[in-house]
Amino acid sequence: MNTIFDNIKDIALKIDNAIKNSDLGYSQSSNSSGEDQLKLDVQSDIIIEETFKSVASVKAIVSEEKEGMTTLNENGKYTVCYDPLDGSSLVDVDLSVGSIFGIYEETLDGDGLAASAYVVYGPRIELVICERNKKPIHYRYMSGQFTKIGEITLGDKGKLNAPGGTQQNWTPIHKNFIDSLFKEGYRLRYSGGMVPDLHQILLKGGGLFSYPATSDKPNGKLRQLFEVLPFALVYESAGGMAINDKGESLLRLKPSFVHDTSPCFFGSRYEIEALRKAYGV
Repeated sequence: MNTIFDNIKDIALKIDNAIKNSDLGYSQSSNSSGEDQLKLDVQSDIIIEETFKSVASVKAIVSEEKEGMTTLNENGKYTVCYDPLDGSSLVDVDLSVGSIFGIYEETLDGDGLAASAYVVYGPRIELVICERNKKPIHYRYMSGQFTKIGEITLGDKGKLNAPGGTQQNWTPIHKNFIDSLFKEGYRLRYSGGMVPDLHQILLKGGGLFSYPATSDKPNGKLRQLFEVLPFALVYESAGGMAINDKGESLLRLKPSFVHDTSPCFFGSRYEIEALRKAYGV
């Protein structure tokens, strides 16, 4: 596992360099969801695939940018599912973006998730890694190396509210719940990038990130294997909670196909219990 984490560090530096120096325009291709791909999306995907080809423990990779699974090393132990550049449309306005990695053993579901990691590309490069049954570890790239900052622990109640999805497509239940948090004094912190928004809540001690079922996306927008499950492991390991709109732990998810999506809510215990009450689950 440490070899995989070491290679994620190398990937982070290469993608950060690409963000700072490469063409920010659109490519001539689209991803698995039919969305136009930025050249950076494609370049980041290539960087990750080429890096993991030389990692013997990685049997296969699954990218958000491709349809299916790519086998790399037949005798490998792990399958790495990743979003190469989450929030890539924010790069041209110089907001933080990130990469997300879910490392699976045997099964591509919550039970098979052995570890996860994510990278934030902002004013500095930040990395969080999390192995099953261990606290998430926060690193920052300083003086030519990734330096351990410490373990991440969420408080029981936070102050930040990051509500995703277009408001006109929210259900009345969800709108009333989000409004109730603001009435309690929660501060809006939503950039449109999943990685920086969830990272901010983790480092600031708590709050809520939500991407509910909406009228235009009744099964949610965020993908289980690449985005939802990796962050669910981080949040639960940090002492927080991660659930769907039925009140179930996101780590119980069993995707029916690699690009399956789910409504998702990540946060401190107070916010998640309040959400359960509002949703009646």
